[in-house]
Amino acid sequence: MKISYCYLLGLFTLTLSACSSQPPQPDWQGNAYSSLQSFSSAYLTGDTRVADVEFARARNAVASTGRPDLVARVELTRCATRVASLEFDNCAGFQPLAQDADVGERSYAAYLNGQWQGLDAGLLPPQHRTVVSTGGLGEISDPLSQLVAAGALLQSGRLTPADIATATETASAQGWRRPLLAWLGVQSQRAKAAGDADAQARLQRRMDLVAKPAH
Repeated sequence: MKISYCYLLGLFTLTLSACSSQPPQPDWQGNAYSSLQSFSSAYLTGDTRVADVEFARARNAVASTGRPDLVARVELTRCATRVASLEFDNCAGFQPLAQDADVGERSYAAYLNGQWQGLDAGLLPPQHRTVVSTGGLGEISDPLSQLVAAGALLQSGRLTPADIATATETASAQGWRRPLLAWLGVQSQRAKAAGDADAQARLQRRMDLVAKPAH
């Protein structure tokens, strides 16, 4: 069914589209959007309790429509945010809704899960299409989209050392504790594998700063 109002979620940018020429949005849309923003912020900064509460509010607001396709988009938003933090679960919340999602949403889920064989990049959000075709982060400028792409590249086995460094410093610049710890951990594992004790010690000091904030 084609809807005449702007979608609850801009699935591929994780934001709502502007609806300046449309009638006022129903309350559920504004409530869901606000809660998803709060979820993303809390999750990335490492506040799991608040993130869980805000996500539940967003999902419940969208579920009030009885539209599994819209709930699928909410679940993909959570999956993408988790992928940015290298927390992979095969988009478990999306899977029960996949049969009611469109081909673009299913393609995005496959992309997030690193299942790129036979994937039509043209069905992906614009900022992620070149990631599939070039196998690198390319010119993605949005910090969250960049981290999502890096996580997807890691899942697909295509992530380069340069992209690991880019993802780490992107998370650092945003002050996002959860993905920063994850990406520093990846760097630390690589340093250990290379026998670089100095780099491993330096990375551990950074991880300690992030994981143990002053009280």
